[in-house]
Amino acid sequence: MNNIIVFCETDNGKLCDISLELLTKARGLAAKLGCQTEALLIGSNVAGLADELYAYGAEKIFLAESPQLEFYRTLPYASIIINLFKEIKPQIALFGATCIGRDLAPRISSALHSGLTADCTSLEIGDHQDAKGNKWENLLYQIRPAFGGNIIATIVNPDHRPQMATVREGVMKKEPLASPAKGSVERVDVDKILTDADFAVKIISREIEERKIDIKGAQIIVAGGYGVGSKENFKLIFDLAKTLGAEVGASRAAVDAGFTDHERQVGQTGVTVRPKLFISVGISGQIQHTAGMDQSAMIISINNDPNAPIHKIADYAIIGDLNEVVPKMIASFKKHSK
Repeated sequence: MNNIIVFCETDNGKLCDISLELLTKARGLAAKLGCQTEALLIGSNVAGLADELYAYGAEKIFLAESPQLEFYRTLPYASIIINLFKEIKPQIALFGATCIGRDLAPRISSALHSGLTADCTSLEIGDHQDAKGNKWENLLYQIRPAFGGNIIATIVNPDHRPQMATVREGVMKKEPLASPAKGSVERVDVDKILTDADFAVKIISREIEERKIDIKGAQIIVAGGYGVGSKENFKLIFDLAKTLGAEVGASRAAVDAGFTDHERQVGQTGVTVRPKLFISVGISGQIQHTAGMDQSAMIISINNDPNAPIHKIADYAIIGDLNEVVPKMIASFKKHSK
């Protein structure tokens, strides 16, 4: 009771990165609170994933297995979690802000009357005092962008448990323990929980289309901003990316202007990335964008404004016209890579 629990997603028998990112964060929060880090694993034949969960900090695993749970369906998964949370009473419950997490977490919070903060970009532990002078200690600070990313909101839930949040993929580091310890496994008796009504929705077939754009997993990203000027000129970004074997990213302003697709948007309202190399072209560097890429191993900024905020976080800043700089970079790379 009163521990932190992470709902762990799987895909084709493997743990999703977001689950390991959340476990990494959860163990840091648990250390501050002096409680356990727990994991909830639902599926079919997923018990073999326990060692990987231990490696990322899970001290106890709640395992709900059944052939009927092989693929995600809202009703049976929700029933299992609601019943389990009523029994174990966690103080914090974390879900990924994925398609599954965004479907599942609101149902859980509604059933438990606990409240939910969606799409968090940071989680911290701290104290809170309201306008009436009431004080609370060791609350979960649920931090997320609001009003289109123009402000950062810190949300607390002093009165209801569990404190629930969904967290965006990629915003937290995935770090295994140096010396993991083997924890315990408690099996959830799904037959006592699930009824025929939970399986009212049948899966007829599953059609999966491979993701064509994978910014999150790219090692090198070349991102263009509104300063690129036009959709036609954005071809320079694609040319540089092709030359470097990189993926193309964009700022929100560039996407809103129609220069490229929304799937390439990096920032608070897009994807959070951590590549080995991030090349920023024509991006001013507002907080809404940099929050999604400032953890890159190396950042190169290209902007003709010497006072652009992006230069402050860049390892190397190039002050110049992108229409001159980018073609020279392409030519130089081709020359020296032969």
